[in-house]
Amino acid sequence: MLDRPTDFPAMTPFPAVSLSVHGLALSRGGLRLVEAISFALKPGEALLLTGANGTGKTTLMRALAGLVRPDTGQIACEEPVEDAIAWLGHSDGLKPGESLRAALRFWADIHGTSRKTILPLMRRMDIEPLIDRPAGQLSRGQQRRAGLVRMALANRPLWLLDEPAGPLDGAGRERLAQLVAWHRARGGIVLAATHQALDWPDVQHLALKAAS
Repeated sequence: MLDRPTDFPAMTPFPAVSLSVHGLALSRGGLRLVEAISFALKPGEALLLTGANGTGKTTLMRALAGLVRPDTGQIACEEPVEDAIAWLGHSDGLKPGESLRAALRFWADIHGTSRKTILPLMRRMDIEPLIDRPAGQLSRGQQRRAGLVRMALANRPLWLLDEPAGPLDGAGRERLAQLVAWHRARGGIVLAATHQALDWPDVQHLALKAAS
């Protein structure tokens, strides 16, 4: 397990949760996208999904979240997926007219996370000065940083990230890496689909290819 980065909120480590996938096949619209995929992730581990557009990266993550039924294969997790998973897709889950203060308080409250963790997380993602600004007035990179804070406030062990670094600049990608390291140090698991090179330490790679 990685060392916990400093200056992050001291939140309780996660109960041990693992994720395993065996022989998974997935289709969309009658077209087979994913064939015979297997992998296993233990607490503190991370996996980067890569591959061209249309190879099934997002479909695979939706299957892990219980939103898509596999054609064949098994997905196993100690906890029900709805209790274990936090999802960040292309949307950051923010209302354009709502301030970050209101939005993040809502997400902290709905997940039973202390509001005292909001400002330290915003500070680590370098968006604390924007706390009273409506989300619609933020840049895409700032919105993504706020969406990552929302993910952390969910306080769930398994993160599914779809192109998390897409709108981020170099400094934002570094802060993303630090947030992921903090999550993994608590025993969390991270699975991210990406077209960008993410320099995360001790990470597994899975390259998806178009099914024949």
